Amino acid sequence: MIPLEEARDYVLSVATRRDPSMLAVSEVLGLVLAEQIVSDEAIPPFPNTAMDGFAVRSVDVVDAPCDLRIVGTAAAGPASGLVIDAGEAARIMTGAVIPDGADAVVMVELTSAVGDTVTVQQPVPSGNHIRLAGDDIESGDVVFEPGTVLTAGHLGVLCSLGRREVLVHPRTKVGVFSTGDELVDEDRDLRPGEIRDSNRRTLLSLVALAGADPVDLGLVRDDEEAIEAALRTGAASCDALITSGGVSMGDFDFVKEVLSRIGDMRWMQIAIKPAKPFAFGTVDGTPIFGLPGNPVSSMVSFELFARPGLRSMMGHDAPLRPTIAAVADEDLRRGPDGKTHFLRTIAEVGVDGRFHVRSAGGQGSHMLWAMARSNALAVVPDGNGVERGGNVDVLLLLD
Repeated sequence: MIPLEEARDYVLSVATRRDPSMLAVSEVLGLVLAEQIVSDEAIPPFPNTAMDGFAVRSVDVVDAPCDLRIVGTAAAGPASGLVIDAGEAARIMTGAVIPDGADAVVMVELTSAVGDTVTVQQPVPSGNHIRLAGDDIESGDVVFEPGTVLTAGHLGVLCSLGRREVLVHPRTKVGVFSTGDELVDEDRDLRPGEIRDSNRRTLLSLVALAGADPVDLGLVRDDEEAIEAALRTGAASCDALITSGGVSMGDFDFVKEVLSRIGDMRWMQIAIKPAKPFAFGTVDGTPIFGLPGNPVSSMVSFELFARPGLRSMMGHDAPLRPTIAAVADEDLRRGPDGKTHFLRTIAEVGVDGRFHVRSAGGQGSHMLWAMARSNALAVVPDGNGVERGGNVDVLLLLD
């Protein structure tokens, strides 16, 4: 067996980031920025009001309450062209350009208006409720650096700066297929020896949650020519491929036979449970993740190897899930076997502000229901496990 870190380091050494591309801002949510964004304009671009109210000269309301003559209305949109002179005020709506001559805004709640006269109830200082040009961003400011993962807020800023496209590391296009004559994808009763194909849908979903583009390459029967054709077609049309099953040392499996012949593969036994068997390499230069076939093993293997590899390809500087310290709310038992165990658990924040974990149920590698209920993997080192109240590291499975 080899250490987890050795296997993962090998994956990350091969699954390197793709060349950046210019994409529309509407398409880059969750992607990694590959350029420095420098503002060439101020945000906001002009002084405007943060409140509905009246634009005034602050010197005119020093002795408030006082009456001022209303000379017009400034609404959001094109500048009103109004000029405020001594003893005058203008109605103004949130976001409107501050009229020339005014240096403060009195919120509407502190005024009362009758006809063309407004009574200001309290004095206000110069600059009151005025958002100056460049108050948020000055022209020439470095707004975002390369490596920034673009969120909704980032996209809003880009739009406010007038950017229609940005240079990003594109989404990885990931093909997923299942193989096996025992697998069934039709809506019918099972015959003896048949099982339903669940791994393909699970892995396609995990690919999407990782921020990549999943491609369903279907179900391929146990035929070497068909499997080779699927692998070569997938490698030519996708940036990465994922298979499940047939990666154990003793397996006689058509996928393993074909990959050993046409790919540059490394077949590994990793010191973890579940997901001990793992294969990784390339076919025609395209990374191939060979995950174990048991449903839970397949999901855990994806989290530990495929997800970091895919996110590395998409430019993420920190592709691994962070390890969080938690408290075991029950005994997390295991036996010594030279492996690190990844137990399926439910993590919740306790009244102490710390994460607390408990088992999600059965820990067998075939027990997909417990895996579906879990939201964390407890990382339990070799030994007898963690006692109730003890500290344990967890990987939160939250996307």
